[in-house]
Amino acid sequence: MLSTLIWLPVIGAAIIGVLPQEKAARNARNLALIVASVIFFWTIFILSKFSINNPGFQFTEYLPWIETLGLSYHLGIDGISLPLVVLNGLLIWIVIFSSGENIARPKLYYSLILLVSAGLAGSFLAQNLLLFILFYEIELIPLYLLIAIWGGLKREYAAIKFLLYTAVSGILILAAFLALGWLAGSTVPGATLNFDYETIKSTILPFSWQIPLLITLLIGFGIKTPLVPFHTWLPDAYVEASPPIAILLGGILAKLGTYGLVRFCLGLFPDAWGTVAPSLAVWATVSVVYGALTAIAQKDIKRMVAYSSIGHMGYVLLGLAPATPLGTVGAVAQMFSHGVILAALFYLVGVVEEKVGTRELDVLNGLMNPIRGLPFISAFLVAAGMASAGIPGLVGFIAEFVVFQGAYATFPIPTLICVVGTMLTGVYFVILLNRTCFGKLDNATAYYPKVLWSERIPALILVGLTFFLGVQPTWLMRWSEQSSTALVASVQIHPQQQIAKVIEPLKK
Repeated sequence: MLSTLIWLPVIGAAIIGVLPQEKAARNARNLALIVASVIFFWTIFILSKFSINNPGFQFTEYLPWIETLGLSYHLGIDGISLPLVVLNGLLIWIVIFSSGENIARPKLYYSLILLVSAGLAGSFLAQNLLLFILFYEIELIPLYLLIAIWGGLKREYAAIKFLLYTAVSGILILAAFLALGWLAGSTVPGATLNFDYETIKSTILPFSWQIPLLITLLIGFGIKTPLVPFHTWLPDAYVEASPPIAILLGGILAKLGTYGLVRFCLGLFPDAWGTVAPSLAVWATVSVVYGALTAIAQKDIKRMVAYSSIGHMGYVLLGLAPATPLGTVGAVAQMFSHGVILAALFYLVGVVEEKVGTRELDVLNGLMNPIRGLPFISAFLVAAGMASAGIPGLVGFIAEFVVFQGAYATFPIPTLICVVGTMLTGVYFVILLNRTCFGKLDNATAYYPKVLWSERIPALILVGLTFFLGVQPTWLMRWSEQSSTALVASVQIHPQQQIAKVIEPLKK
């Protein structure tokens, strides 16, 4: 059941690669859409069969692979990974549908997107640490090519920067995983290497080792998310990527970093997490405020949306820091809601750029004009901006509200500062919407090309989902409640006691 999500896009990519060159654009896109549609509906089928009362992994698959290295083909899905798997299926379809039929080198383009889908699905489903890092790295080269070939004027610089940062992230994570496997094997005389997640999780490591390993993983996944100060690859990659690939980068790839924070940092190091939790709350606060303030200063609306992503990823870390069931549920909900909202924003900004020819705030105005402007796109841009700003009734509000509820009792000051961050989010979206959608159109460029119905479908789906989940949040929250409760059951936030555990062995 789970392997289908990995191998179907791989097979689809291989078939697209050997399609005859005649009519390659239409055939490649149609086949990619069929594969993406099957993948998405398969994730919905898994969703329908998933038991929300079971906190463990479901639909598990296990095959021995390279036993001497401790590598096995071990897959599973729980309430934490399930929403992200569904998000991956949805956004891959959106990306392919919104790419159009006139894309250059279509066979390569759609094959790479399907390979990225396989890598992301495998990462969310992997229950072996080495298998996770394998899938984690698989999506690196396809995304590099998608930015470098189909990106903007500075695409090569942005692609290389993305490649280098992500490579460093993978090296740090792999080093920590190898150390974990070696330490886990050394605790049992005669044991062979075993990198299965549950085996590592059940191993009690010396506390003096937990802190450096956790910090290594935090940096590795912090680069991928990204969080300040490891964020500098993000604006260039998001801005230079084409709108569909920006949706892929911001909507789902960034969630691979936050998923790693939940699964491998919080899940494998409950004791050490309790020690560093106050620092994580501060880290989250810095990311939220920095992202908001930097977004306010931008003149390019795509770059403004890109910087806003940094702040919203900070909310995920804030929800995880106290290691409470409510905060963790809110963090998972924030991952999903941010993916949907950011995808909507990047798509709408892409349509504006295509129809108007610019993304500059100083040039754009009056797009809400019902006759000569882009009223449909403007209305949906307002709705997506409101969702990102956390307006009640939309999915962004409920996700952030649950994060704040889960974090306030443990970290009241960072939580209150992050609440102020939501107000700053409102500021830069008011700036964006006021300058873009309202005011008078310039008569010299009065008439823009009409938005086709086929171009409206992705916006309808994404913005409609923000409204639906905003008024029916249980459809989003209920899947992760049991898994989140089980994950944080052994975490206790007592910083002074935990710090003593580190200092006492050092004194001896």
